[in-house]
Amino acid sequence: MKYEYVLFDLDGTLTDPEEGITKSIRYALASFGIEECDRSKLRSFIGPPLKSSFQDFYGMSDENADLAIARYRERFADKGLYENTVYPGVEKLLASLKEAGISVALATSKPTVYALRILEHFDLDGYFDFVLGSELDGTRTAKADVVAGVVAHFAETDRAKFVMVGDRSHDMVGARSNGIDSIGVLYGYGSREELVESKATYIAESIDGLSRLLCN
Repeated sequence: MKYEYVLFDLDGTLTDPEEGITKSIRYALASFGIEECDRSKLRSFIGPPLKSSFQDFYGMSDENADLAIARYRERFADKGLYENTVYPGVEKLLASLKEAGISVALATSKPTVYALRILEHFDLDGYFDFVLGSELDGTRTAKADVVAGVVAHFAETDRAKFVMVGDRSHDMVGARSNGIDSIGVLYGYGSREELVESKATYIAESIDGLSRLLCN
């Protein structure tokens, strides 16, 4: 298999952000008098756009969801951002892709400014040709819009040359809506059932499995 453009999700695909995200979500919820101790519910915030998660899980109005995001960022921007770890084998994979002449991009629902800081913090930024996420004003949060922006950046009309790598259904849906292949990874936060239902083109159980799909 040979793709010329590989788009990576960030959370749950390149890094494990559980500590920083869940602590920042709890901080935001506390401002509404909500004490959330269900770790599985907090983990569900990893990947999808924050606003939809606050609305889906806690029935928040648009106004309150926006306020919750502001509270979340109070903690995340200074501390939660760095409560994060790179999955073992990720840097080796990125290096292999670059050595093979493949264009590598980041396509994340996280605000671009945060994504860039995370990549720089872990010395991964040098592997990426392009980084795109959402905006702090709430625009371009849908993964389909992010993927579309990355594909447009490369000005390549042959969609068969692109693949989106992610761990959640919205990564697969975002890829499919743009006519490109997808690889769902099982070491992140999505289940096999979720990835199958969202019609992932391929599924990789590990970084090694992902490497075999992308580099062979």
